[in-house]
Amino acid sequence: MIVPRLIRHLQRFDWLLFIGAVVLFIFGLAAIYSVELSRESAEFVLVKKQLIAFVIGMAILFIAAITNYSFFRNWGRTLYLVGVLALVLVLIFGTELNGTKGWFIVAGFSFQPIEFMKFALAVQLARYFGEHARRRFGWREIFGSGFLVAVPVVLTMMQPDAGSAMLLIGMWVLVMFFAGIKLHHVAILAGVGSLVGIFSWFFVLVDYQKNRILTFIDPASDPLDTGYNVTQAKIAIGSGQLFGRGLGFGSQSQLQFLPESQTDFIFAVIAEELGFFGVVVILSTFALILWRLMKMSSSAQDNFTAFLAAAFFSIVLVQMTVNIGVNLSLLPATGISLPYVSYGGSALLIYLLIIGVAESVAVRSRLGIENNMV
Repeated sequence: MIVPRLIRHLQRFDWLLFIGAVVLFIFGLAAIYSVELSRESAEFVLVKKQLIAFVIGMAILFIAAITNYSFFRNWGRTLYLVGVLALVLVLIFGTELNGTKGWFIVAGFSFQPIEFMKFALAVQLARYFGEHARRRFGWREIFGSGFLVAVPVVLTMMQPDAGSAMLLIGMWVLVMFFAGIKLHHVAILAGVGSLVGIFSWFFVLVDYQKNRILTFIDPASDPLDTGYNVTQAKIAIGSGQLFGRGLGFGSQSQLQFLPESQTDFIFAVIAEELGFFGVVVILSTFALILWRLMKMSSSAQDNFTAFLAAAFFSIVLVQMTVNIGVNLSLLPATGISLPYVSYGGSALLIYLLIIGVAESVAVRSRLGIENNMV
C-alpha cells in the first residue's frame, strides 16, 4: 500500500524544490569531503555521518510527503511543547560544546533540540496566524505570537546560543510581515528591540559574544584571536576567483587556517575551491527553494497552509542570510550553519523534514486542482 501511494505522490511532487535540496546537499558533502582530506585520519567520519543523516532524512522526507500535512496542524501544540521540553532537558542533561550546552550526544551521534524547535515553532506560528488572520493586524496578534517565540528564545539564550535565538526571532518577524504587520508596529518593536539589545549587552551577553560584535565592527582590531575566523573566511572567499582552486586544493581549508570549516564557514570553503561559479550555483539553488516556498504560500487555499509555507520560507531565508553574511563579514559571527550544506545531522534531518512537509502541501494542492478540473 505504501509503495503505490508513494508513486502516486511522486507524480505530483514539486521536483524543483526537491532537486534544490539535493543539489545543496551534494555541494555540502563535497566540501565536507574536501575538509576531511586535510586531516591526518583518512576515515572520513564526517562524510559517513552526513550520509547516514541524509539517508534517514530522505526517509523522513518521503514519509512526510505522503502524510497529509494537516497532521502537523492538529499536533502543532504538542510539537511545540515537545520542543520546549527538549530545550529544558538539554539545559539539565545536555553536553556542552564550544561554550554552549545545547546538544544531546548518544552513541557518538549528537542532536540539537533547537533544530527541532525551529520546525515546531514554524508549525505553531502557522496555526496561530491561521486561526487569528484578519484584515486588521493588531497588538493582540503581536503579543500572542510573541509569547510563543519568547519561551524558546529565553531557553536558547540560557544555553547560551544567541545566534539560534536570533533566528527564531527573525522567523517570527518575517511571518508577521506576511500576516500584515503595520509600519508603526515595526517602528515600536524596533525601539523596544534596541532597548533589549542595550540591556542584553550589559546583563545577558557573555564576554565571547560581546567580542564577536566588537570584532564585526572592526575585524582588524584582533585578527589573531576574535577576528581570526572572519579574516580567514574573507581570504578564502577572495582567493577563489572565477572557478576556484579546485576541490581539495584550497589553501585556507587544506592548511586548516579556516576554523569550523565544515559547519559555520563551509560557504567560504566552497567559494575558495569552486570559486564564483560555485557561489552562483549555491545562491541560485537557494533562490529556487525560496521561490517555490513563496509560490506555495501565495497560491495556498487556506490560511494555515499559507503561513506554514511562509514560516518555512522565513527560517531558510534567515539562516542562509546569517551564515553567508558572517562568511562575508557583513554580520557578527554567530555559529549558525548553512541549511542543507553544512555538516550536522540534526539540522539536515529537520530541513529535509521541511521539504517533506512542503511536498505534502504541493501534492495535495495539485490533487485539488486535478479534482476541480474533472
